Amino acid sequence: MTHTEIEITAELVRDLLRDQHPDLADRPLRLGARGWDNQLWRLGDDLAVRLPWATQSADALLRKEHAWLPALTLDLPLPVPVPQRLGEPSERFPRPWLVTTWVPGEPADRAPATRGAEAADTLAAFLTALHRPAPTGAPAGRDRGGPLVDHAEGFARLLASGTELGLIPDPDSVRAVWEDAASAPDWESPALWLHGDLHPANVLTTDGTFCGVIDFGDLFAGDPAVDLAAPWILLPDGAADRFYGAYQPTPDAATLRRARGWAAWRALSGILIGEAGVRGRPGGKATWGPPAHAALRRLVATVRRPGEQGLAADVTDVRRLA
Repeated sequence: MTHTEIEITAELVRDLLRDQHPDLADRPLRLGARGWDNQLWRLGDDLAVRLPWATQSADALLRKEHAWLPALTLDLPLPVPVPQRLGEPSERFPRPWLVTTWVPGEPADRAPATRGAEAADTLAAFLTALHRPAPTGAPAGRDRGGPLVDHAEGFARLLASGTELGLIPDPDSVRAVWEDAASAPDWESPALWLHGDLHPANVLTTDGTFCGVIDFGDLFAGDPAVDLAAPWILLPDGAADRFYGAYQPTPDAATLRRARGWAAWRALSGILIGEAGVRGRPGGKATWGPPAHAALRRLVATVRRPGEQGLAADVTDVRRLA
């Protein structure tokens, strides 16, 4: 984790606009958010400026969004930040940056979805539309495009860290969820377009349901299980059954098992990032902890108890337990 050496201020953002996009430079400008990779500055009523400020990888992610996202988002049923202009590195700011459309709403880590049926239907419609076959040359996932088993060591480190901090009440059941997921057959169908980073801070809500999806920096082609983990952490109790009934095509048992593994990985990451956020780590937020804990509780409920067989692995059991 490295900060940019240049402090990002309203004056700097306005100077960058004057240098490269002067027609936008006189719009009202105010800080919108400081995320994990980027800062977001609202530009007028309908635009935003995204500038990388922490992670070195953010530069390539912004360029990827600029190259691929505009055509992909034409028929999505929820608003997303569509790139409008690309800012190139300069003496003032030696990294690329984007002007995108502004998506109104409150991040779900601060305002969780409460209207379960509506939120489930909305999320299912969005992912059904997004998960289309990707063309040749589509970007691969940074660390989520391959088999789940490739992430076993990383998962073990997350679980060990959370357990040592006293944050994971039933680590054996969490491990059982992961091991079942990692043993599921891999995705063998054509790679689909994926958001890749559907945690609560990247999904927006209003009036108790979802109203937008942001931060497509991890956009890639691969196994939809990565995105199908989202209901475990985004939806209120009892709403995942509605999601899996509405999402098309209905996921097979192996995909649902892999989704549970990704959900466990996401939940552990959210818990640890939330704790780090209390100590001021850039992008980390205490608000990431509660939805991650809720997801882990739901996932642990899928573990069969002594005398039972394995984990819930089909759509019926997922609906009952999620």
